[in-house]
Amino acid sequence: MRKIALITGITGQDGSYLAELLLEKGYQVYGIIRRASTFNTGRLDAIYSGPHDLSRRLFLEYGDLSDASGLARLITKIKPDEVYNLAAQSHVRVSFDAPEYTTDITATGTVRLLESIRQSGLNPRFYQASSSEMFGLVQEVPQKETTPFYPRSPYGAAKVYSHWITVNYRESYNMHASNGILFNHESPRRGETFVTRKITRAVAHIKAGLQEKLFLGNLDSKRDWGYAKEYVEAMWLMLQQDKPDDYVIATNETHSIREFLEIAFDRVGLDWQKYVEIDPRYFRPAEVELLIGDASKAKRQLNWEPKVKFKELTELMVDADVKLLDDHRTGRVRVTG
Repeated sequence: MRKIALITGITGQDGSYLAELLLEKGYQVYGIIRRASTFNTGRLDAIYSGPHDLSRRLFLEYGDLSDASGLARLITKIKPDEVYNLAAQSHVRVSFDAPEYTTDITATGTVRLLESIRQSGLNPRFYQASSSEMFGLVQEVPQKETTPFYPRSPYGAAKVYSHWITVNYRESYNMHASNGILFNHESPRRGETFVTRKITRAVAHIKAGLQEKLFLGNLDSKRDWGYAKEYVEAMWLMLQQDKPDDYVIATNETHSIREFLEIAFDRVGLDWQKYVEIDPRYFRPAEVELLIGDASKAKRQLNWEPKVKFKELTELMVDADVKLLDDHRTGRVRVTG
């Protein structure tokens, strides 16, 4: 009998890769999408344009983490074996501008979903997307599962609540609920307002003569960057374990935004310093200077470790944006990798 999975945030970067992975493993996949006046399912195009058997097992349902009764209805209707909570207001800088909305969706949305599961009487395995932003003003280097949290944004604080409420439901109601503390993970499907994709998209446009300058904030921030397509496999592995637990998913390498710029512009033969300017508007009110994760527990217990390294990831994203721009200009169909 096929396993049934429910994914919130299925139209995002991680959700689309996770949906592909689960479908390839034979799952029936349901995704929750918000009602909008325009289609926002572009990241799922690879599924719909692929083998017919995969798309026949993908179902999209309207819903929202702000709607508790709607979540309860969907849980009861779908009866999932696994639930992956990837939905959030996930942009750190935006969370300073919309702290209440960020808290409602990213924090309270998680407890609405957990409570819907509890009250349904069903017992699906639950994955919560935690974040390295919870470490914020880091208390030790590298950061691991036992490192104290010190969030530096409304987003980070909301993720801390979601993390601990997941632990609370696990311990209070014996739920198979796990937290994946994922460090930054990127891909050609990353949103265009996130710094890595903002850079690679600009590189393609500058190379083509369609853009003159790229405006950024703090170039000295250091992050642990991995490949999103690999990270979703870790999510799945967590829910295949006999016991639920919390895991850091990371590369154990840290690189600055400046390094990302150098590799990205060099990929197309340009000097980044001729095109990049600093704009104070892109600085955060409270900065997170250094993130680097220790994923040794995931390697030991899940047999998971990253394969795509920083330089390869950066070049992969630049190549994809150059191709995407070329496809748009020549009228070819967009397929993201």
